[in-house]
Amino acid sequence: MRKWTNLLFISFTFLLVSCVMNAKPESGENKTAAKGEVIVLDKASFLTKVYNYEKNQNEWVYEGDKPCIIDFYADWCGPCKKVAPILHDLAILYKNDIVVYKINVDNEKELAKTFGIQSIPTILFVPVKGKPQKAMGALPREEFVKQIDSYLLGK
Repeated sequence: MRKWTNLLFISFTFLLVSCVMNAKPESGENKTAAKGEVIVLDKASFLTKVYNYEKNQNEWVYEGDKPCIIDFYADWCGPCKKVAPILHDLAILYKNDIVVYKINVDNEKELAKTFGIQSIPTILFVPVKGKPQKAMGALPREEFVKQIDSYLLGK
């Protein structure tokens, strides 16, 4: 009887562990975007979420379903450090309306070169339809809000 109890306990434990291991967590980016976080992009995620410039070389085709802001930055850049908390706050404020991305130009040199990033921070405002607008330098919060409301959301 004791053997059967031990066998049953081991079987139950194995079943429980296998169910937990097979559970699929939510996509990290969707969960992050829903909370209003700034999402770090690399080349692969940029190609699938923003613009596949390898496939569409002659025409801008936005891959996202919400307008976005892309911050080209570097960790050592003073003005970039001033913009980061503003973008974080705006990601939370506009979490249902836009997505905020950032790309480290030191890690993603090809993306920086593709978009002609020569000074940082450089910000791309990307509407769902139409071409992105580029702004260079550390913009004040009011300018970000103006661009989001008028250009990205058409308010």
